[in-house]
Amino acid sequence: MDFEGKTILVTGAGSGIGRAIAIQLAQHRARVVLLGRTVEKLEAVFDDIEKAGGPTPSILPVDLEGATSEDYQVIASAIANQFGGLYALVHVAGELGERVPFDHYHESTWQRVIRINFESTVSLTRALLPLLRREPHARLIFTSSSVGEHPRAYWGAYAVSKYALEGFAKLLAEEIAQTTSIDLTVVNPGATQTAMRRQAYPAENPRDLPTPDAVAMRYLALLDPGSQRQGARRMNSDGSLIALNETPQHS
Repeated sequence: MDFEGKTILVTGAGSGIGRAIAIQLAQHRARVVLLGRTVEKLEAVFDDIEKAGGPTPSILPVDLEGATSEDYQVIASAIANQFGGLYALVHVAGELGERVPFDHYHESTWQRVIRINFESTVSLTRALLPLLRREPHARLIFTSSSVGEHPRAYWGAYAVSKYALEGFAKLLAEEIAQTTSIDLTVVNPGATQTAMRRQAYPAENPRDLPTPDAVAMRYLALLDPGSQRQGARRMNSDGSLIALNETPQHS
């Protein structure tokens, strides 16, 4: 894979899967825009990319819970001015929230999770879509979950936000199918050695799970400029792909 000259924005780039994606993209010569909440984490990823000899990345410290539509337009303008365009937008940032019965769920936590996982993703996509439209064979990736496909009890706002996200992705895929060359993919990365997974399953042995680096390789395959246009798809946790409007065989 050769991403030289391609500008790719990755949200949640400070840790976990987002961090692994950003570093691997830079190893393949992509110009990575690192978006995350914690400056120190983004700077650590920046340093790792620089030490490995990758193209100098850009840092975008953004609090997705409090960002406004004006903030996202500023981001879009900055990317257009600095890079001239955007090849891909990879949404990875997410918040787990609480795993409790609905009637025990704190309303403030519910609002924060919906804001970060769904509303900010929609707003950032809206702001950057004009840049993606201008790019030949651009890529747009949303990170979901098995509970986004089939919400389950006690997953609260996380499941609801991911379910809404998948609905938005299907809507957007239909709208842009005939008017752009954007490839849109919803990814269920599956169980991965991340802080969010440890929070959700504290008794689980993380050594039994794939690493973020292993999962990130699937994202890179979807982003590969050398691959043929495939249209809207969903990637299951085993790496299999189906059309986004088809009923999955497994989650």
